[in-house]
Amino acid sequence: MKEVRTSAMVTAKLKQWNITVTEGVGNLGVVGILKSKTPGNHSIGLRADMDALEIIEKNNVSYISTISGIMHACGHDGHTTMLLGTAKYLAENRDSFSGTIYFVFQPAEETGVGAMSMIKDQLFDRFPMDTIYGLHNIPGLPVGQFAIRSGPMMAAADTWVVTFRGTGGHGATPQLATDVTVLLAEFILALQTIVSRNIAPTDTAVISVGAIQSGFFESLNVSPSEIRVGGTARSFTREVRDTIEQRMKELAHGLATAFECIAEVVFNRAGNPLVNDVQSTERAIRAAESLVNAENVDGNTTPIMNGDDFAEMLERKPGAHMYMGNGNRSGALHSPAYNFNDDTIIFGVGYWVSLVQQELRNELRVFVL
Repeated sequence: MKEVRTSAMVTAKLKQWNITVTEGVGNLGVVGILKSKTPGNHSIGLRADMDALEIIEKNNVSYISTISGIMHACGHDGHTTMLLGTAKYLAENRDSFSGTIYFVFQPAEETGVGAMSMIKDQLFDRFPMDTIYGLHNIPGLPVGQFAIRSGPMMAAADTWVVTFRGTGGHGATPQLATDVTVLLAEFILALQTIVSRNIAPTDTAVISVGAIQSGFFESLNVSPSEIRVGGTARSFTREVRDTIEQRMKELAHGLATAFECIAEVVFNRAGNPLVNDVQSTERAIRAAESLVNAENVDGNTTPIMNGDDFAEMLERKPGAHMYMGNGNRSGALHSPAYNFNDDTIIFGVGYWVSLVQQELRNELRVFVL
């Protein structure tokens, strides 16, 4: 929700190409509306995320981030560029489709609030699209290749924080205190039994610790009275999600009781699993195959534990999220060495245009890569 300059830039470009623009959708979201020359009853939404990450960039390139501590470590600048390129091409070729296109530029995907902000601002009521599609780059997948699957493809991205409270005391006399540090150690180990012993081997889940806070290094002879631990939990189904939350609470409170402490558990269901509609997935596959041929499209890719709040849009509209190759030299997503591969831009634009021309069919014009 800091994409002020980016939203303004997107708006200026869309207006330059005579595309109708609505700003401020869900605070900083931008929606462009493009209608064909010939009347058409169908509509399609194309979504790109715009936000960056709080990471210090470690690339040696001329276009390195100029804002300290913030970089495009997930390629959302590339996603925005590809959708803008698509908008420009289709605005110049309004006779190549029949219907209405909604170009949805979304803020705040990384924090998981951007999609819901736009939805709560009546995104689908104000812009009545029949379907909506997303596109995300994947490092390691060769440039010019695409991957997708119907059903669950990305995980629910939940967060959790557990606070243990005891009495604390002098480190030299632990028998006079209730020590939350040993309790935490037992809890972290016990967490790993949820996936290994409470989740079926045929299901998939991840529980990771991301932060621990307690005590002071200036006072190492003090046993703290309070300790906090937090992390993320990833899953693909409601049942697994429920099990993780229930068992986490049971372990926290049970161990706290055993150590004569108390526990407070906050489990935040931050994002739903991303589930692709079956028919929309088939259409996305056909659009990609028409661009790069079938051998370069994996229609049954393995689900990943990453999350994307595009899932919220797919909960409300049929659609599908496609992966596209970013090559082998880009660095991992969310890495300070990540670098979006500009060679992918033409393939992203080509996929979007192919999808639009397929869904809003008009045989007069075709996109040629």
